[in-house]
Amino acid sequence: MKYYSLHKKSPDTSFKNAVIEGLAKDRGIYFPQNITPLPKTFFDTIENYSNEEIAFTAIQQFVGDEIPETILKQIIKETISFDFPVVKIEDNIGTLELFHGPTMAFKDVGARFMSSCLEYFNRDKEEEITVLVATSGDTGGAVANGFLNAKGIKVVILYPSGKVSDIQERQLTTLGNNITALEVDGVFDDCQDMVKTAFLDTEISRTLTSANSINVARWLPQMFYFFFAYKQLKKQHKELVFSVPSGNFGNICAGVMANKLGLPIKHFVAATNINDTVATYLEDGNYTPKPSKATISNAMDVGNPSNFIRIQELFQNDLVALKKKFSSYSFTDEATKKAMKSIFQESSYVADPHGAVGYLGLNAYGLNENEYGVFLETAHPVKFLDVVETTLPVKIEIPEQIKKVIDKEKVAIKISSYEELKDFLNA
Repeated sequence: MKYYSLHKKSPDTSFKNAVIEGLAKDRGIYFPQNITPLPKTFFDTIENYSNEEIAFTAIQQFVGDEIPETILKQIIKETISFDFPVVKIEDNIGTLELFHGPTMAFKDVGARFMSSCLEYFNRDKEEEITVLVATSGDTGGAVANGFLNAKGIKVVILYPSGKVSDIQERQLTTLGNNITALEVDGVFDDCQDMVKTAFLDTEISRTLTSANSINVARWLPQMFYFFFAYKQLKKQHKELVFSVPSGNFGNICAGVMANKLGLPIKHFVAATNINDTVATYLEDGNYTPKPSKATISNAMDVGNPSNFIRIQELFQNDLVALKKKFSSYSFTDEATKKAMKSIFQESSYVADPHGAVGYLGLNAYGLNENEYGVFLETAHPVKFLDVVETTLPVKIEIPEQIKKVIDKEKVAIKISSYEELKDFLNA
């Protein structure tokens, strides 16, 4: 499989190089040259396949022969070694829980897959690779956990000071070893801009790659759980509508990819908080990135989502075609809290703020009797303890995954400019 830059000013490259480089030299993100739909018989009999078999079938064409089949299957087995249940909320609405992994966030899938791929590609090299990643919340913890003690790989995580939850911060600042956290005086977009600038800086002496969803090995495996949800819901005999809490738009983009492979999904809803760049674009046709604003659903505090250009490419930059399959709605913190209360009152289900935004997306879309809506619960409510326990009459039990980090000491280096990042990387 060959990959090309969406800026179309860099040479095509292999899966291996796309993973190692992260970002093309022209600052564009990589996209697969071909997307071959899977046979209809696969979807007709999907309930007969294990999750590992489904994931291998979905990803294999994008990896090609660059990772041997036996090794790729082992990577997949380790990547998805936890559950992905769809939990009923209402008669025609369920939530796909993606928080049963080691850091209790959906990003565990992409981080674990990418870590194993990168470790395989770097297995015989003496040169160390530095994984440079910006996080608005859960990416940092998932990447830190996924790459912890990975041979020949160092991880540097940039996160906005005061704009991630306490548990999220502990998950990315307490592991030590080959993981370093940089606390940035700014917002997520500042962190992301620093990462992108570093990739193009010829004066940086280290070999850099990204573990944000701009990296194809982080982005593509997120297709898996859309397949897993379909496997569970096929017996409903209804058309599926997925509402995805969206920040950098990698997750929903992976869902659209799954649909391009033939997965029967009727419609996608990108549910956002007040960072409404895409929702506004779908209304007026003008794509105008904005500075990100802080909200209680902080993992979605992104004003310039990197992956939306991939979604546009999947629809051949045809806005009319995009709007037939794809909607976006934005919601305030007040509406988010009301949704959390409504979900709890109706079904006793405790949704985190991001899942609640996803639920609101389904309400805004307006399901009919022939449709079944799925909103993604992207992180365990414990990750947003203060918001959840002050909004709902509940006391959340601390899971084992969180107990491991909650009492550890935070270690982070404060920076406020790109030059400080550059000096750190060159030190």
